[in-house]
This record gives sequence, structure tokens and C-alpha cells, in this order.
Amino acid sequence: MTDLEADLRKVVRGEVAFDVTSRALVTMDASNYRRVPLGVVAPRDADDVAAVLEVCRAHGVPVVPRGGGTSIAGQATGTGVVLDFTRHMNRLVSLDPEARTAVVQPGLVLDRLQEAAAPHGLRFGPDPSTHSRCTLGGMIGNNSCGSHSVAWGTTADSVSELDVVTARGERLRLGQGWAGAPAGLRELVDGELARLRTGFPELPRRISGYALDALLPEHRADVARAFCGSEGTLGVLTEAVVRLVEAPHATALAVLGYAGEGAAAEAAAGLLTHRPLTVEGMAADLVPSAASLPRGGAWLFVETGGATAAEARARAERIVRAADVLDALVVTDPAGQRALWRIREDASGTATRMPDGSEAWPGWEDCAVPPHRLGAYLRDFRELLGAHGLRGTPYGHFGDGCIHVRIDFDLLTEAGVGRFRRFSEELADLVAAHGGSLSGEHGDGQARAELLPRMYGAELVALFERAKTVWDPDDLLNPGMLVRPAPLDTNLRFSVLPRKPVDVAFGYPADGGDFSAAVRRCVGVAKCRTTSVTGPAVMCPSFRATGEEEHSTRGRARLLHEMLAGESGESGESGGPVTDGWRSTEVRDALDLCLSCKGCRTDCPVGVDMATYKAEFLHHHYAGRRRPASHHSMGRLPEWLRWVDRLRLAPLVNSLASVRPLAAVAKRLGGIAAERPIPRVAARTFSRWWDGRTARGTGDLVVLWPDTFTEHFSPAVGQAAVRVLEAAGLRVALPPTVHLEKAPVGDGRTVALDPVSLLRGRGRVCCGLTYVSTGQLDRARTVLRRTLDLMGPVLETSAPVVVLEPSCAAALRSDLLELLHDDPRAALLASRVLTFAEALERLAPGWRPRVLGRPVVGQTHCHQHAVLGDAPDRRLREAAGLTGELTGGCCGLAGNFGFEKGHFEVSRSCAEEQLLPSVREAPEDAVLLADGFSCRTQLEQLAGLRGRHLAEVLADALQDALPEGTDPGR
Repeated sequence: MTDLEADLRKVVRGEVAFDVTSRALVTMDASNYRRVPLGVVAPRDADDVAAVLEVCRAHGVPVVPRGGGTSIAGQATGTGVVLDFTRHMNRLVSLDPEARTAVVQPGLVLDRLQEAAAPHGLRFGPDPSTHSRCTLGGMIGNNSCGSHSVAWGTTADSVSELDVVTARGERLRLGQGWAGAPAGLRELVDGELARLRTGFPELPRRISGYALDALLPEHRADVARAFCGSEGTLGVLTEAVVRLVEAPHATALAVLGYAGEGAAAEAAAGLLTHRPLTVEGMAADLVPSAASLPRGGAWLFVETGGATAAEARARAERIVRAADVLDALVVTDPAGQRALWRIREDASGTATRMPDGSEAWPGWEDCAVPPHRLGAYLRDFRELLGAHGLRGTPYGHFGDGCIHVRIDFDLLTEAGVGRFRRFSEELADLVAAHGGSLSGEHGDGQARAELLPRMYGAELVALFERAKTVWDPDDLLNPGMLVRPAPLDTNLRFSVLPRKPVDVAFGYPADGGDFSAAVRRCVGVAKCRTTSVTGPAVMCPSFRATGEEEHSTRGRARLLHEMLAGESGESGESGGPVTDGWRSTEVRDALDLCLSCKGCRTDCPVGVDMATYKAEFLHHHYAGRRRPASHHSMGRLPEWLRWVDRLRLAPLVNSLASVRPLAAVAKRLGGIAAERPIPRVAARTFSRWWDGRTARGTGDLVVLWPDTFTEHFSPAVGQAAVRVLEAAGLRVALPPTVHLEKAPVGDGRTVALDPVSLLRGRGRVCCGLTYVSTGQLDRARTVLRRTLDLMGPVLETSAPVVVLEPSCAAALRSDLLELLHDDPRAALLASRVLTFAEALERLAPGWRPRVLGRPVVGQTHCHQHAVLGDAPDRRLREAAGLTGELTGGCCGLAGNFGFEKGHFEVSRSCAEEQLLPSVREAPEDAVLLADGFSCRTQLEQLAGLRGRHLAEVLADALQDALPEGTDPGR
């Protein structure tokens, strides 16, 4: 233990963490920069903050306050001690509806304040796109804005009083009339009144530099306002009094379509006279699908408010009439508005990828110019991009003249970094020429502070330095930011990564086969840190269960980044915390609670796929080493179950599992959670049922995939699917069970034909899921190659492959392709895979299920949401008269995860988030749908309820519709 750590532990009541994981988690924010801290402290209160500052001052160690870590200019990183306010100092202290004020601690997430204010008809005005995870302290530090700033201004406009602790331990309460000003600040301002009155450009989004002009007499000498946007360099915020605004009773969203971004930018300023709540702009290349948007190549999102929905709509329609648009859409439905706003909010992540999939980076994320100059500025900006051979996609707060953009800088090579610097210098001059601010929302940090003299001039920047000295004479707080800055091309987070592709098992086709590029996908916008989800979203269930950064997708990506930095041997003086590469226990432990739900694959704006990264890591971590027992008991589950079937051991296994002492021993040996009952194995597998029936159907051929779970645990699901598919006029066959060079399929039966195969037992196709999820990738590849061999005759036909288990279908569509990316048969099989609902919709479009007229409850399988999509399932349920929506999130069992020792509580917590409450609140006649075996098992074990696959529900409806005594097919 270092002296610094020991001294902090003596005086701090909160957590003091100098371990590898804690340091690795905060090396980066959402910027291009990386700095490795000595340690992290989570203070409990202002006394802890003061104690940390005193100890660090004595040791000469800098201190960096940090909120949600979503800053885009590097100001939330540091080399000393990082203060994490999200753990303890995260409360809403009080809310006064009459005064329209709230008292908040710096670690309070914005959405929590909004939720508390909403019942009173109030809200906090500024609302960045990261509202579900950014903190009030971070917003004050950056003077954040958001889409509603045209109506309610910046965070500085919403701040009344601030409690801060200075670097030398002085506690100040900042406000108007010089309230709380440190000694010497007033004298500094009084001596520079002329410069302060003339040196700042007039525009709504001027965030760059210190807001010293707020200290002018005509601005009421507002010390609290001047403190906003200081990026933790002047003092440490411990509490704030913020002003709230009245929320409109109803809103309408007008989406205005224009030919291109230039036309949208030219039009934005003219709409401000109508007093809209938002004027946001974005172009087509940031929109995955423009199907829900009006005709055009760029759009303005203009929100209006009113006392009633009719009044809000009337105002929106008035704006549409006044605007010169190609097309327009007005939406008053709240759900429809949320869906449209999600397109805009996800742009901060979507923009990190160019249309061709190449990477784009922040650094010039939020320049702002006077709104009436925005069109001219964008034309000049585009020309500058072209001159440097760069690409970027502007979007943002057009009504305030603030533009966000990610640019395809090459930050990996010396030449590319040189171009980054030259472009930055020229763009700073361009912004200044248009009367703008280098930062219009996200602050200067390290990204832009070096260029402030180009905007303000050397003399005003020197005044900033003098102000910093007044507040922080020892330069203790966040040094290198805003004043005396580090060069903008140093501390780049990419510089420590390997220069050559890492030898990996998966193909990573979207990242050029480069695992480092896959890890680089995480840019830190931290959508995975949301504490609640709505609608179908899944990511990130383990973070919501634990609240710990290391169990978020971002946290795990950060640890993998630091692991690669240590592996590359290029950390230099950074002293990267993770030094043992793939053998890292810290990375292993962080990944341990990853459910491999794949939610991040879809819900993360940049498509981080942590389930794949986890499998990759486990593959390397355990290479040549002893694996956990659960990897053998559950990872090789298909093998054990086939032996149980071959030897007819199901009754014996079930009997032994019902004897508690024997089951306890088996679970202990197998690494299975003691709290979990062992699921019963079916006495007759699905394939044995199939062998004993008469083939039916004369229509198009479909091959039904006998996945491990349907085969051995839920054969009734397979039987039900066969009945429905045949009722829809389709002819069903199972995959071959022996490798035949030329064998027809389509007779509806599959039989082992040669003596060798009879001696060995029949082979079975397998998606390899259990091997992948436990990181046994060599074995997974062997299994998948054997599967492709078996499927050879099928692949020579045009027959689709219907997979009932969503996780198996997802594995065949994604994992198969990435593990066997060099085998063309893999892509062929993946292209044939259909879900049950997809098969009925595509192959039997004229068939209609019996209308049941009942509500449904349950949860969309997380792999279905992330990889497969559920639109066909929704349409099939609608056709069957099954009403209502399934919940999002994850059931928490997630294959082997919930069965592994030590995971039970997290597994149950995930189920309690959405699935179990929805089941408890469901009507008595509701149909409980759960297409995944894991989901059904979780419902049975935690709620005592039997969930059903949609195929079972539709098959039962067929049975009910048959004349009495009719055999539906055994």
C-alpha cells in the first residue's frame, strides 16, 4: 500500500480504491484521451472531499472530479486521484415545487431529478442525449445543454447556488452578488472590466474558457454561473441548488424534411421566432432507416408545447406551414415521439461509424456559431474536411448553431495524428472567423484548450490563467485542462493499443478481423449505464443488478482496452494497470457477471458485442489451463445429454436429481448454484417422438432444427411446431444424422444408414452455443464443422432451416459466421436460418392461426431482440389475437449463467426487473409466452409458472379447433 493510499484510508469514510480494476475503469471518458490515475475515491460527503484534497495537496497529487464519465474532451480523466460521486453523493436532497428549485448532489443522474420533478409538472431544462446516465455535477462542470436549450438555456441558466470545496479546503457557497467568491477574484475582475465586456462572443452556446463575464456588475456578479463550465479546475462541487421549469402539459414533434443539411441549417434560425422547444438537425447518413421519417435528405426535429395536445399540434402545424420543407410529419403520440427522439439521441454513438463502417472520432464534437451563420459555417466546414481528405457527418442543435460531428481521423499513425493537429488548428481559426465558440456544449478539456488563444486571444487566455490561480494556487485540480493545457495530440487512448492484429478465434468481420478495433468500438457514451430500461431494450442487465461500473458494457470494454495496452507493451510512461494480458483475473472477474445476453450488440449505439468478447477472452484465459467445473458440466451439456439418451438414463437421472443430498453433491461437483433445481430430462426426446410418427404435409420443405433444449428438455415445443408447420401446408424434415455425400432430404424422415454410425450412435447437428458461451471455441469450431458436414445434403437444396430456440438461431446467424468465417458453408447455413414466426410468414403467407383473443405476458428473448428481431413474431401474435406487449430486459437465467455457482442473486435480480413483475400483474387469462428454454426455466423456478413457446399456444388452438376424436398427429 502506498503512503498516499494509506493516508487517504485514515481520513476518508468512503471507498478508497487503488486496485487494478478501479483504476482501469476510469482511464478514459468518452473522448480520444486516456490518463491512468493512481487511485479512485468515492467520497461520502463534503467532509470526505475536503479530506481527500488535504491529503492530495500534501502529497502533491492532482485531483479530478468525475460524474458519469461521458465527457467528450478528456476532462474526466486524470493521473492523480479521481473522485467518483456516483456511488454515494448521488442524492436528490430536496425538491421545492413552489419555489421550483431542487437541491442535488453532484452524482445525481439527471433522469432521477426529472422523475422526481415530473409529478409536480416540473423538469430540469437542459437535457443532454446522455440524460439517463450523466450527472448533475458533470453537467455543471461542462455547462451542458441538450436539445431544449433554445427554450430553457444551458445548465448555467438553471443554477442558483453551488457549494464547493476549494483545493486548499475552503468551503464556499457560490451565488450572485459575489457570494462565495474566493479572495482576490473580485479584484481581478475589477481590474479587467473592459476586456471582459468586449472579449467574449455573443452567442447562445459559448462554453469555451471560463465564463468570467458572468462576474460583471451588469450580470449580477454571479459566481455560481461563472463556476459552471470550469471542468473541475476551480473547485470541487458538493451540492447545488438548481432551478426547475414548468414542463408543457402536452408536446408535439414536427419533423421537417429538407433536401440536405445546408438547407436545414439555413432554415433553423428562422424557426426561432415561433418559440419552439427544440430545433435539432441531422442528415440521412446518420439514420439507419428513414422509413419513419418524412421525405428528405436531412431533417429538423422541432418540438412544441401546449396546455393540450391540440394546442401543441396546432403550434407544430403552424411551424410546418411557415417552413419551406420538402415534406413534414407531426407526431403527438408520446410513444411515437420517443421512437423518433431515440434516432436523434443515438446519433452520438451512430456517428462513430462512417456509412462504410470505418471509424470516426470526437475531438471537434460541438463547435457553435451564431445560428444565422450556421449554413455558411457548414459549407466552409465541409470544404475544410475535403481539403484534408477527411469525412464527417454533422448533426446537433441547429437552432443554437451548435454542431456535433465525428470525423474519420487516423489517430493510430504518426502521419494521421499530424493531420489531426493541422485540421484542428485550421478549424479553430474557421470557428473564430464565424464569431463562434470552439465548444458549444462539451467543454474544452484537452481536445480544444490548447487552441483557446485562437478564439479569445493571448491576453484573455492569460486572464483565465490568473483566475485559475486565484481559485487553485497549487494547480491541484484537474491540471492540463482549460489553462496551461496538455497538447491536443498527446495522451491519445489509441497510442497504447497493439499495432498489429491480435491473434483471435472469432473473425470480427465488422472490424476488419481486428480485435483491437472491436474493443475500440466503445467510445464511452455509456448508454449501458442506464439504471432502467423501457420498451424492448435489454442492455445492460448486470449493471442494473449491481450498479457497478465494472459490470457495465463500458466498464468491461475499458478493462479489455487496458488488457490490450498491457499486451502491446506500448504503454510507455502510462503505466497501464492491467499487465497480465489474457491471464488477467481482473478482466475475468468483470466478465464473470456478463450474461452474454447480446443486448449491447443492438442497444449499444456503436454495436459493442460483449458476449463475443467474453467468449474470446475465456478461450484465451483458460487455454492450456484447468477450467471451472461449470464449463464442463454445462458447456458440454449436449454431449452429456446425448449419452443420457443413448443409454436410456433419463428416468435414472431424474430420480437421482430429486434426491436432495445427491443433487447437492452433483451441483457442487458441477459448479452449479445450490439454489437451482436441476431441470428434468425428457423421458422421450423430440427425435424419438419424430421417429415414431407418420410424416405429413405435401407443401414446401422445411428442415426443423432439433436444438439441444427442444430435443432433451422441451420436446413438446418441437412437437407443437411440427403440427403448426404441417397445418400451414409445409412439409417438415429433420437434419441428417450421418454424413452422406449425396442424400436426399424431404421424405420427412432421417435414418442412420451405415453400421459404423449405428455403432457410434447417430450424430446430431448442434449450434455450438454452450461451447461458445463458456469460451471453448476450439471445441465449438469442431462441433460446427461436424454440423456443416451433416447439413451438406440440406445445403444442396433450397430448404430453409427452422430453429425454435432463439439463442440457437442467433448462434447460427452470428457465432457460426464469426467462428467459421473461412468456410463458405457457414454463410450458406446462416442465410437459411428462420425463426418459427419467420417461417410461417415467408413460407405460408396465406395461412392464418386461430384467433384466440387473449392478452399475452412474458419477455422477448434477449438474443431474439439483439440478433434476430421480433417483428414477424409480433405480426403472428397479432394474427392470433394475442394482445399486448412483451417486456424487454433479460430473464436473468441466460443459458448457463444463472445456473453457475455465485450467479443466483444477480440472475434473480434481473428477473425481478421486468419479467416477474409483469407476470404478477398480468390478467388471469393471459397467455405466458417464453420462447426460450432459459426464460421458461426461470419462470418455473422463480415464479412456479409454466411459460409456453408460441408454437405450443398455436398448436393448442389447432387442437381446440379439431372435431372431437381427431388425431392431430402424435
